[in-house]
Amino acid sequence: MKIVKEWFKWSQTVLSMLLVQVFATGMQILSRVILVEGTFIFALIAYRHAVAAICVAPFAFYFERDGAKKLRWSIWFWLFLNALVGITMAMGLFYYGLRDTSATYSVNFLSLVPIFTYIISIVCRMERLRFQTWTSKVKTMGAVLCVGGALTTSLYKGKEFYIGQSSHQTHSTVEASKTNMLRGTLFLLGSCLSYTAWFIVQVKLLEIFPFKYWGTMLTCIIASIQATIVGICLDGRKVTWSLKWNLQLVTIIYSGALATAATFCLIYWAIAIKGPTYPTMFNPLALLFVAISEALLLGEPISLGILLGMFLILIGLCSFLWGKGKETQCMLQASGEVSTTMAAESAGVHSTATVVPSFSPRHAVLRVEKNDRN
Repeated sequence: MKIVKEWFKWSQTVLSMLLVQVFATGMQILSRVILVEGTFIFALIAYRHAVAAICVAPFAFYFERDGAKKLRWSIWFWLFLNALVGITMAMGLFYYGLRDTSATYSVNFLSLVPIFTYIISIVCRMERLRFQTWTSKVKTMGAVLCVGGALTTSLYKGKEFYIGQSSHQTHSTVEASKTNMLRGTLFLLGSCLSYTAWFIVQVKLLEIFPFKYWGTMLTCIIASIQATIVGICLDGRKVTWSLKWNLQLVTIIYSGALATAATFCLIYWAIAIKGPTYPTMFNPLALLFVAISEALLLGEPISLGILLGMFLILIGLCSFLWGKGKETQCMLQASGEVSTTMAAESAGVHSTATVVPSFSPRHAVLRVEKNDRN
């Protein structure tokens, strides 16, 4: 009976994380289609996060009733900064990059966010390199492979492979999209840097306001307001902001309800059971899901450069996450703070990968490292 119960719990968490990656894949494909068709990016961001805030609100009011009483002006400042850096800037740049390139190409860059965060945290001395341990060597090797994969994806194209449509049909579809790879790549790099800054901001926010649902709901509301203001300044025409019963409305509801609110809840639940590194282990699946879905549904070609880069990023990301998880586990066990830290963890990085409002679990690791220095 115990084995059956353990298997049932294991299957639940695995299926929930697979569902998260399916939600992320659908969001990327739908967003790519409507952006190519001319959807205004800041309208998409504003509406999507308004829907997400509505979906998360019941959880905030039910599970974190005291959250509103803890709000201070300093917390509002960090919430504003969190929304500005992590959604308005990061997601805005990502959508511009997605429009100019492809979903597969863009998701490759999203997978680099943990590596960017790792590098910046070393530069800012928030983390230390420990080359004397084999886990750190594996983690560093994984980071190098990820960077090499990104360079391969960006600089090498190679032969193109077509599945799902004839090459003639696909070629005309690609030409019609009028992609600008250089501009899109720069947008995606800017998005990665913004997401990196976002995770660092979240460390501070979570320290002073450890209410995950309230933090997500308020961040989504503020981001929606920010995107509306920026969008009106760029294009205030009524037709740009009007909603109709079409794929754009489906994408907004899907992205807000499933790719943001539901994903957040599933990741948080998995972290409570399996720990903070568990959800990130499934992030590489989004690369495969998006590449296959885009090729089959949209007829996009898969180049040899993207395949090689994807392979390097997959191997590198798995190595990095495995090394990071082992290193974190060792430090937490050494400090005797396993149970306390696990209770304080918040939901996931994917966002890293999945562009979801989330809180980084890295603050616990940073606190342990400070204790080690003392």
